[in-house]
Amino acid sequence: MFRYHHQERGFSLIELLVTVVVFSVGLLAVAGLQTVSKQANFEAIQRTSASQVANGLLENIRVNANAADIYLAAGQLGNGSRGAEPAPNCRGGAECNAAQKAAHDLWFWEQVIDGNLETNAGAGTGGMVLPTLCLTGPVGAGAGVYQVSIAWRGTASFNNAVNNPCGAASGSYGAGNEFRRIIQIPTFIDPNI
Repeated sequence: MFRYHHQERGFSLIELLVTVVVFSVGLLAVAGLQTVSKQANFEAIQRTSASQVANGLLENIRVNANAADIYLAAGQLGNGSRGAEPAPNCRGGAECNAAQKAAHDLWFWEQVIDGNLETNAGAGTGGMVLPTLCLTGPVGAGAGVYQVSIAWRGTASFNNAVNNPCGAASGSYGAGNEFRRIIQIPTFIDPNI
């Protein structure tokens, strides 16, 4: 009668350590991917918000084209530069002339980009990060291309080669504007139509 000796083998400590190291490296890669994904999602939300604001303001100008000169004279918007809500409140059926509507539209869109329409304990919680809104158009506010540019602070630096002065001198986007993100939306508006 023969006796067979079966050797029982388990995991050695070295095999276990190698497995733990490989698994840890995989988990670190997943965590890094999650961070990059959250950062890209945040940038996409900022860009979408900027696009919606720019298109909304351009539609306000198109509807109230007789006051295009008031919109163009506004300068840069953002960070509460428009002050308190102008009177009368042109929303909700209040009677306003073209100039009053333009002033209220500019104030409203600044509130949107600054995040002051959504508050928590009295502080704005929506909006964009350090936004600047700029509007350009034809001299004399006549028929031509009107462009809304919105700049905001991004999460990572990169070489910003956009030739647009909107927000560039504010100092909010890094020493060389390397954190500045910008969207430019042009459209043709004819106040005579």
